[in-house]
Amino acid sequence: MPIDFPNSPTNGDLYSAGGKNWQYNGSAWVLLGVVPSIPVGSVGTSELASSAVTTAKISAGAVTTTELGANAVTQAKMASTISAVTICTSSARPGSPFTGQVIFETNTNLMKVWLGSSWSNGTAHSTFIAIEYLVVAGGGAGGGTYAGGGGGGGLLSGSSTITGGNAYPIVVGAGGTGAQGDVHGASGSNSSLSSPATAIATAIGGGGGGQWNGGGGRRDGYSGGSGGGGGGVDGAGAYGFGGAGTSGQGNAGGDSSNSSGTSGGGGGGGAGAVGTAATASPINGGNGGNGAAWNGTTYAGGGGGGIISYGNTAGTGGFGGGGAGGKGSNNAVAGGTNLGGGGGGAGGIGQGFTGSGNPGNGGSGVVIIRYLTADATGYTITGGTSTTSGSYTIRTFTSSGSLVIA
Repeated sequence: MPIDFPNSPTNGDLYSAGGKNWQYNGSAWVLLGVVPSIPVGSVGTSELASSAVTTAKISAGAVTTTELGANAVTQAKMASTISAVTICTSSARPGSPFTGQVIFETNTNLMKVWLGSSWSNGTAHSTFIAIEYLVVAGGGAGGGTYAGGGGGGGLLSGSSTITGGNAYPIVVGAGGTGAQGDVHGASGSNSSLSSPATAIATAIGGGGGGQWNGGGGRRDGYSGGSGGGGGGVDGAGAYGFGGAGTSGQGNAGGDSSNSSGTSGGGGGGGAGAVGTAATASPINGGNGGNGAAWNGTTYAGGGGGGIISYGNTAGTGGFGGGGAGGKGSNNAVAGGTNLGGGGGGAGGIGQGFTGSGNPGNGGSGVVIIRYLTADATGYTITGGTSTTSGSYTIRTFTSSGSLVIA
């Protein structure tokens, strides 16, 4: 039957008749397709199978910025549960996670994955690197004539953190120097690890060993990281006491023997043990105290005490770089380089120091920093000598410098 279109239509007008729709295009009526209405919510997961909408059914570029306005899809319109990483706390994780789901816990800074039955331990995300450190000061020198051994350098170990974009100053202390004669051994220099603003750890130099009293009263060992041994006596008594150590860093030096005759010098203290006292009968020098171990190496042993030429035995150096004491004209042994060992005390010839051997100088210190190599990913770290051990990177400073993290 004929269709009675409206008279004098305007462009875009619509007309319906017999279940069909027409639209006026400015010159003629054009039949439109039939579009059934779809109630809101009638298309759900039961109507659309998981693979119902595929790339084969949607050509590349079919949905463009023309169809989606700049703000058509916003974060507010998308639940956090459909994002690539779910942001939550450790006490509010997803209740029904799927295998492979990734979360980031804001209270622990850990990114974790659901493994099907439990969450993974997680990977830490932070701006700092955890480190372990060892700081050893320079050892003290032995005294000049049947003298006390030098104390081992102070030793500190612990943990801290470093952050990118900073330089961490490092000071490696030198060992003390000794001289022949009625001369006290010099103490070692401090070593330190610092942040850009404050000191992280400062180890105190080992105390120098006391010298022969020369009839002029007591010659005690100097205090330090570990104390130097007391100086020996020659006929006039007044034996020397060992110097004190620094709490948490080292131990006291040993005394010279309490004798009205001749005796040897006391052993210097070490980071792990006190120096032993000298003896008068028989005439023996005191042994240096042992050092302390860190990462398989022992550091900061004390120097042994020296004795007169007709004495029995000079003191041994403490394990960890301590130098042995001298006897008569034999030179004492220096402390271990970059071990912070104390130098051995000098021996002596007869009454006095003429012809006595030289004392041992103290050994220089060291600073070592260790961190997990994986923790430094993305950073460039320089300074010291770099080595690896298993999953760790180790940076060893045998002289002063800086650890730089860029």
